[in-house]
Amino acid sequence: MFATLSDRLADTFKNLRGKGRLSEADIDATAREIRIALLEADVALPVVKEFVGAVKERARSEEVSGALNPAQQIIKIVHEELVTILGGETRRLRYAKSGPTVIMLAGLQGAGKTTLAAKLALWLKEQDKTPMLVAADLQRPNAVQQLQVNGERVGVPVFAPEPGNAQGIEHGGDPVDVARRSIEEARRKLHDVVIIDTAGRLGVDETLMQQAADIRDAVQPDEVLFVVDAMIGQDAVTTARAFLDGVGYDGVVLTKLDGDARGGAALSIRSLTGKPVMFASSGEKMTDFDLFHPDRMASRILDMGDMLTLIEQAEKAFDSEQSLKAAEKLATKGGFTLEDFLQQMMQIRKLGSMTKIMGMLPGMGQFRDQLENFDEREIDRIQAIIQSMTPAERDNPKIIDGSRRARIAKGSGRQVSDVNQLVDRFFEARKMMEQMARGGGVPGMPGMPGLPGAGGKRAGAKQQAKKGKSKRGSGNPAKAAQQKAAAEQAAAAEKAGNPFGNPDGAEVDYEKAAEQLNLPKDFSQFLK
Repeated sequence: MFATLSDRLADTFKNLRGKGRLSEADIDATAREIRIALLEADVALPVVKEFVGAVKERARSEEVSGALNPAQQIIKIVHEELVTILGGETRRLRYAKSGPTVIMLAGLQGAGKTTLAAKLALWLKEQDKTPMLVAADLQRPNAVQQLQVNGERVGVPVFAPEPGNAQGIEHGGDPVDVARRSIEEARRKLHDVVIIDTAGRLGVDETLMQQAADIRDAVQPDEVLFVVDAMIGQDAVTTARAFLDGVGYDGVVLTKLDGDARGGAALSIRSLTGKPVMFASSGEKMTDFDLFHPDRMASRILDMGDMLTLIEQAEKAFDSEQSLKAAEKLATKGGFTLEDFLQQMMQIRKLGSMTKIMGMLPGMGQFRDQLENFDEREIDRIQAIIQSMTPAERDNPKIIDGSRRARIAKGSGRQVSDVNQLVDRFFEARKMMEQMARGGGVPGMPGMPGLPGAGGKRAGAKQQAKKGKSKRGSGNPAKAAQQKAAAEQAAAAEKAGNPFGNPDGAEVDYEKAAEQLNLPKDFSQFLK
């Protein structure tokens, strides 16, 4: 979503590199580019003015003029200001001190409230809560059925005493009464969180506002969350203000953050409404939902990556015991098998798409085109090839000969060349991982001992061999005898610890020592 903004800011910062100091002209030009980037990202004009003004003021201060690297300091300022307009600190849910915590969702039709209700329920379930979903949207066709299906998917019960508008047939029912009865149901069945899905409209109207306000007054929710589609641009701010005046809410939930819109709504709502963005939904899967962290979002916009979120997702998805066994196998030569490789790959798939995972790494913005063109089905093809192997072949890929490869290719629906490529790449990857597991570093990198390549063991052995070679003697027999005598005398002197071979510490006769060293003629005058 923030691709356009990220690219424009990256180009702006490139122009600052290599500058020892920033002049007024540099600061004005940078501020102008940042202003254009934000306006193109559909950020509200008041927010743009405030943001650019704060950046210019800080850029002229001593924190930049006295910095060793002004470009990096400007990036730091922009990052901090982005965090500020996104809300500063992460806002978390407030839970009721007694009784069930009531969370009410409000927003326009099509914003994704019903799907988000199930995502929030699953997230709370992972936080060791026992949520219950409430179908209070009785007007949109099949809204009740949709919530029931989503509730079943995430394993959360749904309170739906009224069928609502099923298949275009209006059954009536009072959403306020449904919401009120849900609190009693939650107390009876010991649910500690109640999530109420309310009706939406195609636009803001008085009927919608009044119904939402009546539900709010009936259940007295601990949190009212305004659900907004991040792809609707400036209209998101208008809708947010209308709901704030008509119903009131405590926080904002942004949906469809994985879309291709410019993302200005996320940067504008917090500043213009004063209400924090609490959650973000970024995909179609029920797990594509998490707390909104302003600092992490700012880092993503500036292409600094989001390693904390990646680590948190990895901790949820990876089996620590299984990963430990795989690490132990890597420490043993040939211990890591194709079966282990398949298990690790399946754990990585739990994190989501490879494009999304790679996008969380710092500096990946420059490879955005390659990531967008990555074929996610490649992992399915690899899985098909490995699962077409026998257990013996997975444990020992070296036994996979030509006939076996042909059988595997036929069983997986792939070409023999695909099987060859997978096996070859596996051996190369295993060799590298085993070397790294033993502390040898990355193969082929210069200066890494014990590895083939520049600076590796092979190069070191050559250097030692070269160092150990003795100097070739002269072809002249007389001169060769002199060299041999000098070498023996030098060896004896080194053994005795005295440069002139005098172990007892007696006074040295330098002229005699000079004659024994076979110095050139008349060289003795320099020893006087």
